Formats: sequence, structure tokens, C-alpha cells
Amino acid sequence: MKVAVVGGGPGGLLLASLLRRSGPGHEVQVFERNARDDTFGFGVVFSQETLDNLEEADPVAFSRVAARWRSWSAIDIHHRGRVTRSDGHQFAALARKDLLGVLADRALELGASVRFGAEVTDVEELSRAYDLVVGADGVNSRVRATRAGQLGPSVERGSCRYMWLGTTRPVEVFTFLFEETEHGWVQAHVYPYSEGLATFIVEMPASTFARAGLGDRPDEEGIAFAAQVFGEFLDGHPLLANNSRWLQFATVHNQVWHTGNVVLVGDAAHTAHFSVGSGTKLAMEDSIALAGALAMAGEGGDLQAALKEYEEQRQPVVASLQRAAATSMRWFEGVGRYARLPHEQFCFQVLTRSQRVTYGNLRLRDPAYVRDLDAWLAAQARSQGMEVAEGTPPMFFPFRLRGLELRNRVVVSPMAQYSCPSSGEDLGVPGQWHLVHLGSRAVGGAALVLTEMTCVSPEGRISPYCPGLWNDRQAAGFARIVSFVHGHTGAAVGLQLGHSGRKGSTRAMWEGEDLPLPSGNWEVMAPSPLAYRPENQVPREMTLADLRSVRDQFVAAARLGAGCGFDWLELHMAHGYLLSSFLSPLTNRRTDAYGGSLRGRSRFPLSVLSAVRSVWPDDRPLSVRISATDWVPGGFTGDDAVELAAMLVDHGCDIVDVSSGQVHPDQRPEYGRLYQTPFADRIRQEVGVPTMTVGAVSSVDDVNTIILAGRADLCLLARPHLVDPYWTLNAALDQGYEGPGVVWPVQYLSGKGARRREQAP
Repeated sequence: MKVAVVGGGPGGLLLASLLRRSGPGHEVQVFERNARDDTFGFGVVFSQETLDNLEEADPVAFSRVAARWRSWSAIDIHHRGRVTRSDGHQFAALARKDLLGVLADRALELGASVRFGAEVTDVEELSRAYDLVVGADGVNSRVRATRAGQLGPSVERGSCRYMWLGTTRPVEVFTFLFEETEHGWVQAHVYPYSEGLATFIVEMPASTFARAGLGDRPDEEGIAFAAQVFGEFLDGHPLLANNSRWLQFATVHNQVWHTGNVVLVGDAAHTAHFSVGSGTKLAMEDSIALAGALAMAGEGGDLQAALKEYEEQRQPVVASLQRAAATSMRWFEGVGRYARLPHEQFCFQVLTRSQRVTYGNLRLRDPAYVRDLDAWLAAQARSQGMEVAEGTPPMFFPFRLRGLELRNRVVVSPMAQYSCPSSGEDLGVPGQWHLVHLGSRAVGGAALVLTEMTCVSPEGRISPYCPGLWNDRQAAGFARIVSFVHGHTGAAVGLQLGHSGRKGSTRAMWEGEDLPLPSGNWEVMAPSPLAYRPENQVPREMTLADLRSVRDQFVAAARLGAGCGFDWLELHMAHGYLLSSFLSPLTNRRTDAYGGSLRGRSRFPLSVLSAVRSVWPDDRPLSVRISATDWVPGGFTGDDAVELAAMLVDHGCDIVDVSSGQVHPDQRPEYGRLYQTPFADRIRQEVGVPTMTVGAVSSVDDVNTIILAGRADLCLLARPHLVDPYWTLNAALDQGYEGPGVVWPVQYLSGKGARRREQAP
């Protein structure tokens, strides 16, 4: 097979070697536009996983690289005059020019042809002359541009400005530097790569860059600015430039990575922010996977099947890393919101910012570091008058809000059950199913169980089968549940109140989510006459009289809830239901005082909050669930969520329950593990209000990491509690914890040592 590799970077050169190793009959030509002795950049860094992959793919190349690298295992974080070290991370780095030299020599040695100073101008002509064309030509790929219509590329630029530099200042380990200047925060990512040399990437939020006026000054002055900011650390050593300039990180995506006989690897196919993913690492791993797929196909094999196999193997891995890298990049873009955290918590935020490194992972890597963190967190709790024993996992720390103290940080999230009678005098009355559903999860050790959205009026129901709280029979049904929870468990129990708005009069979820009833529909209303979907009803636009009536219904339901003995009240202002529909510009098109700006759109939901707070007992907490983003261009955004959260606090909200989406059918959520937690984190840091995080929180490690990092104060779990009502008790067993943060029913004590999940032999 004749293969043309466009781009002589590490990915392209390694691919050339691997193709020649796997099939000596392959004719491989590498085209590199730069001269062989051109050197751009400084050091490149690898994880242990990448090194293991290289060793398996080409032991000779690995041994030559290994002879040149610097390796270390620790990370140092400099922040507010203190330095914290976390060990056990395993990195290796070497000079980019040395890596290129090793890989070029190896490719030539194995019989590949490498043409330096060769610019490819006609990709289509190349694709006709070769069986396979590999675009390894970087972030500004000509190959990708030529086939853009088939590959579907997109490029998104981050807001931070960064510059790739070097220094002669001796550095032993990966080092993060954070310095506050009169213009704002500036950070540096520093790592050694050769004797007496280190890579030194300077990065700063857009606001700092603008206030410092660096956009209007020559890059040399930017380098001088960085040298001054980090002067104490540099200790007289210079910052070195090499084609260095201020950049905004470009995240590259492609819908597909191959078309016809053209395929992409490395930065041409994808990029991941340097704070998590090395482009060199990704390019080399792509090349290893592509060479393996082609080798499996063999000489004369099915090229398209091989390219498909390569893409299917690598795309999920890269997508996962890109999500983590995007989370990390956004963390650095907002570094100012975290920099005033206590040093211990700030450092833990740095280490876990991408959500790939966790509390449990760090405990394996560096047990002493995590023990110190646990001790610090315990001291913080004791300073607030709470009793916490040494060795208590973060998830089992108590949490106090108003007159309520929760035993731990686990909450059973509201989950619609669609299990109430749909007609007659028991309409909307919670029954035996709700008693068992909520009661079993309270027995299971969660600190707080929340009811599903409980509707304030018959027309405010989502479906005919939803619970309500507008009469005494419904109140009696809830009082029975509250009595059980209080009498038999250590949990608190909360009531979530809401009104369905334009998403009402629909079927049970398993009958067709958000689909209208086949018959018996009732009229729905909303801030504006906009149907949720074409098949849904067009709602009636609410009048001022409707606004007053609905507000009074919330107040009446809150009074009934207080009488039932609920410990906690939550107002549902999320997921496109009535109060949420007022908040989003996509669903609120009003031109009166209840529309327009965010403040106008918030007016009615805030009036409901104020009215409810006035009748809800002072010693009981009140939370508000919000959708922190619509995930739709032109909709409600994370910036709006921060502004709204501040207004919620001013109107009596004690803690913000941060969800997202479900407001508009055109949403495109960025799903992934803990994908909503950054919104809770941002609100907590910027507004200074406690938060609850929900959505793809599933593991013990997730909860411990979130709580210790201060990303949220409570973790809400929904689906995990459906399959394991005793999730919290099992979490205690998993961690060997037997303190006051978990209460075992005396009836179940004999089962503590009997749990067995693995299959018997």
C-alpha cells in the first residue's frame, strides 16, 4: 500500500515507522513543510499510559526516547505564598526536537521516505496518487480543510490567552504557579524536560489580559510582563522564547475522521487543552491505533473497514479526554473565583479540576496528602461546632442549614413516579408506593429525601398521576410518609413544590415522555403562548390574575407542607416547568414587567419565592432548583444562572439546587460524568451561596471529591438510588465507616457483614 503522511510531527513520523514495521511492503512517504533542523516549542510531556503504548508498539523507539526523558511523579502548587506537593502522578518529558530526531531516524531506518521542506498544496492530487493519505498536519490542517465538507470540522477558541515559553530555572516536578497582580490572576504551567531546561506556559483569563493591555503591546513586552509576575520563582533566570506569541487555545472537533482514502490523526482530528492532554500524546496514540487497524486488515485488506475500526476505537477515548480538557480549560478561565478558597481546598480543586483525578484516586497515589486534607476538613467542621472524627470520609461530614443539621451530604433527588390516583377523591394523593419509595431510601442512609415535584393545583400537574398538595387528603398522605421517616430513620424529608406550566397534561414517562394525553387534556398556561413541541398544546398566556392565583397556590401548598412536618422545602424553577419558563428568553416573550431582561423574567418566580418564604417556618431551609443553562444558543446561560442565584438569595433562598436543560426541545447538553457540577461550583464560588449538585453523580468517589473540593455542599443522586435504595449504607460499608454520619436501623444491623456483590465461584 502506498501511504502519504502529510505532516512530519511526532504523530506522522511514528505512524511511518509503525507502518513499515507491520508491513515492509508498505511504501510510506512523509511530507513535512519545515526543515529538519527547525525547532518549535520546548518540551513535550507524556503520561505513563502513553509510554506503555509506545513501548508495546515499537520497543526500539521507546528505548531511545526513554534514554532522553526526564521523569518525575509529583505536582507542586504555588498559591498565596505556600507550596503544596502531591505525589504519585508519573510523568515523563523530553525536548520536542529530541523526540522528533528519534522518530525521524527510526522512520528512515525502517525504510520510510521523509521529505523535509515539502509543502503539500494539492491534497486531492495526493489522494489520487496514493492508496491512503494521512492528515497529520496539525491544528491548521490543510488536509482537513480540503475535505471539510465530508469531515464536518469545527474549531472553538477558549477565552484565556497563553504563551509557550521556556526557562533555565531548575524545576524538579510539574509545577503550577498562581500569582495575583493588579490586573488579575496569572498562572503558569511548568515542567522539566531536559537538564537545566523547563517548559513554561504562561496563561491568564481574558479579563487579566485586557486590563494589562497586552493585546496592544509587542509579544516581547508580554514576555517581560510574565518575567516580572513570576520573578520570585524564576530567581534571576530568563524566560526563553521560540516563535512564542499570545494565543487562544483552539479546540478542534470533527464529525468523522476519515472520508474516502483520507484519514486524520492528532491535532488535525482533535485537540485537548494542554492542562490535561498533550497534543503529542494524542497524536502518537492515534498513530498507534491507526497502524494497528491497518495491520489487522493486512495487505490488500479492506481499507474502509480498517479506517472505521480506527475511528471507532479512538473517538470515544478522545471524546472523553476532550470533555475533561474542556472542564479543565474552563476552570483556568475562571481561576479568580477559586483563588480565594483556603489554600488546601484550592490545591485540591487544581488537582481534580478536570474530574479525571478524584479523591479516591489521590488516596491511592498519595495517602499522606489525602490524610492531611481529611484532617484539614475535619478541623473546619469542628470550628463550626460540628463533631467529626478523624478519618471521616467527606461524604459523611454533617451539614447545617438554618435549624436543620443533616447527618451526611447524600440526598435522594426528586424523581417522578407517576403513581398517584388520577381521579376521584384521592386525586394526587401519595399512597403506599410513595411511602415505600421515599421510606426505603430514608432507611438506606441518605441524609435527606426529597419528594418528586408536588403540584400546587390540579391544572399544575405534569400528568394525571402526579402528586399534589392543595387539600387535606393529600396533606394526610404526605404526613404519613413524614411520620415514617422521622420515626424510623435518621433522615430529613423535603417537599418539592412546582407547577407544570406548558409541559402539563402529558402522559406518564413510560407511556411517552412529554407527549400529550390521548384524551382528557386540561388547559395549560405559560408566560407566553408557545407550545413545548408541535404535538403539545399551545398554552394560554398568563394574565395578571393568573399570576396572583398561582402565587397563592404555592403559598397554600407551602403552608400545608409545613403542617405535614416536612423539614425542607424546595421550589422547582427548572426543567421548563412554569417558573422555569418565565426565566428563559426562549419561553418568555412577554413585553410587560414580567418579560424582557433577566430581572423582568425573574420577577414572577421571585415573587413566588418571597411569598412562600414568608409562610415557611424560619428554622427550616428553603432551596430552589434551577436549570443553569438551556443548552440552546440564545437561551438561559451560566452567566444568567449566577445573576439569578444572587437574586434568589436576596429573596430568601438558603441553597441553590443546580440542574440544567429540559427547557427547550432543541437542547444539546454536553453529557458526561458530573457534567452539571461545574455550574454548581461556579454559583457557589461567585455568589457565596451553598449549592446542591445533581446529574451523573453516581459513585462514592464522586461525592467525596465534590464535597472536599467545595464544588457543592450536597450531592443529589437519582438513578443510583433506584437500583440501590441503601446506597449510602453501602457507601459506608465500602469505606469501612461506622461514625455518626450514617444510621443503621436496628432491624438491619445483622446484615452489615453479610453483603456480597460478586458472583460466587
